[in-house]
Amino acid sequence: MIEIVNQPIDTNQVLQSVQSDRAGAAILFVGTTRQFTDGRETSSLDYECYHEMAIKKLSQLRYRAYEKWPLEHCTIVHRIGAVPVGQTSVAIAVSTAHRVDSFEAGQWLIDTLKKEVPIWKRECYIDGQQEWVHPESTNEDSNAVPMQATENQDSTSKPVAEVKTELRAKELQTRDTNFEKAPQIRP
Repeated sequence: MIEIVNQPIDTNQVLQSVQSDRAGAAILFVGTTRQFTDGRETSSLDYECYHEMAIKKLSQLRYRAYEKWPLEHCTIVHRIGAVPVGQTSVAIAVSTAHRVDSFEAGQWLIDTLKKEVPIWKRECYIDGQQEWVHPESTNEDSNAVPMQATENQDSTSKPVAEVKTELRAKELQTRDTNFEKAPQIRP
């Protein structure tokens, strides 16, 4: 099942849609609007899409997942419009005979969806500023992706790509530092 909806997503229904007696594993990924992004308080995320192309791309993505993993069922539901803090913007469920395939397929689906499907996200902050976000687009000549830094930016702001690169580098550095501090488990 592939859907793009304007109303809240029923995640229980999404998970139910992939249940099968042949599946020993079913996973559900739920993407929600978080309250803080890079230290800024978010009021909502606004999603827009090129509906016909997004449905086509989501269907292709689902088909590719069936080719890569032995899926029993796969459901992808994405919400468009305003999604307040704490609410679900995307739900992906897959079922397989074994858990490893379910986890791998689910992660691949969300990662690839964010890169390839023409659904655009605008962060709306409590202070009234807004910015479009389209992470790691692999299709540089994609059609009409609204890539603006911020609605209220001044002329001294850095380009969006430069800021994203710096933030990603900090994220990776923090992750690596936290990993080094974690206790090591040895067999």
